[in-house]
Amino acid sequence: MSGTESTADGRAAGTPARPARSDARRNRDRLLHAARDAFATTPDHVRLDAIARAAGVGIGTLYRHFPTREALVEALYAAELDEVVADAPKLLDELEPAAALRAWMTRYAAFFKIKRGMSQTLRDGWASGTVATPATRERITRAVALMLRGGAEAGSLRGDVDPEDVTVMLLGVFLSTAATDTTERIDRLLDLLVDALRPTASPDGRTRLGG
Repeated sequence: MSGTESTADGRAAGTPARPARSDARRNRDRLLHAARDAFATTPDHVRLDAIARAAGVGIGTLYRHFPTREALVEALYAAELDEVVADAPKLLDELEPAAALRAWMTRYAAFFKIKRGMSQTLRDGWASGTVATPATRERITRAVALMLRGGAEAGSLRGDVDPEDVTVMLLGVFLSTAATDTTERIDRLLDLLVDALRPTASPDGRTRLGG
């Protein structure tokens, strides 16, 4: 008998498990992408079999990755929140701070729309404890603070603004436009918000923090 022991899946004892197969990761990504599109355009009662079809997989594959509707919603919410937060430093690397903040607001608006589509499942999951409660506002506010600091250093954004106030104003824009949900109105309001965050010049030519 060999002195090398094996695990149930045939691996030598002590060796790490093989990484998830690339096709399994690909299927999971497809499902999350399809779910994102579905929840952005349909009410909370979107059917899971429709998500599976849009992803090009069977319903069994969906359930292998996400055993419940709550599991799918939780994974999608976490992935989207991670992307929104990660986009802040990326945009600052690509654009001047005020433009980066405005571009990021559009990305946040898209996330909020998806969140609204999942709202009932999220509320039920948070109430029952089947869905983890994320620190969404804190993470969003940290992303806002990062861009405000960059803008204050560059002189393109005010340095006297509380990032939490900006988060509250953004939520006000999204909640107040939830019924109409017109992109043009949201864009106009976000433009006004960024304009309010820019320093203005006084009559004597000196830059003032606010208008």
